[in-house]
Amino acid sequence: MKIAGLQPVSLLDFPGRVAAIVFTQGCPLRCVYCHNPELLAVRDGPCIEADAALERIGARRLFLDGVVVTGGEPTIHPDLPEFLASIKAIGLETKLDTNGVHPRMLERILKEGLVDYVAMDVKHVWERYPAAVGRGSPRIAENCAETMSLLRASGVPCEFRTTVYPAIHDADDLLAIAEHLGEGDRYALQEIRYGKTLRPDLPRAAWMDLEAVAERIRAARPGLHVEVRG
Repeated sequence: MKIAGLQPVSLLDFPGRVAAIVFTQGCPLRCVYCHNPELLAVRDGPCIEADAALERIGARRLFLDGVVVTGGEPTIHPDLPEFLASIKAIGLETKLDTNGVHPRMLERILKEGLVDYVAMDVKHVWERYPAAVGRGSPRIAENCAETMSLLRASGVPCEFRTTVYPAIHDADDLLAIAEHLGEGDRYALQEIRYGKTLRPDLPRAAWMDLEAVAERIRAARPGLHVEVRG
């Protein structure tokens, strides 16, 4: 795998666990508000070897509960399952952050029991995915919809989250996304982070009251767990 960075400890990224974070290179999407633009390209320069990352994680395993593999988009790497299996072999739990573009990879990971928690970014309502991801192929939204279905049927703890950029999202969009979720699912509305984005000149959009939107979703879908993240 192309590993761009390793954060030795986080208390926030894996619910209920102390975790290390592995950042992979490469992503097929080009969301204008992406806050990790340096991870989008797969670069030929120096990176952390998977074995070296596992050695560093293993040296701290007594202080950790798990490892988060994020990016970029980890599922573009064919050896992701082997990497997750190596983390499990150390005795740590695994969390995967994904945008859902590769359902077959996720299907394999779920089938082989290689992940303990998955967070999927849902970029927009399916018919307006190109407005968020910077790519026009309808296959992207179809793949992401399939990934959502796989996750919801898997029994593996998971969450779905949307980074809200009010220039392209409105409250009705977020309610429509929530319609695809069901009883007991978790949905997070995340405020956009200006300052470091794929487009450095990204215009600031009018503020949206995400707490009010969350209340509307809770009223319409009372079995859904909805939170707002700053």
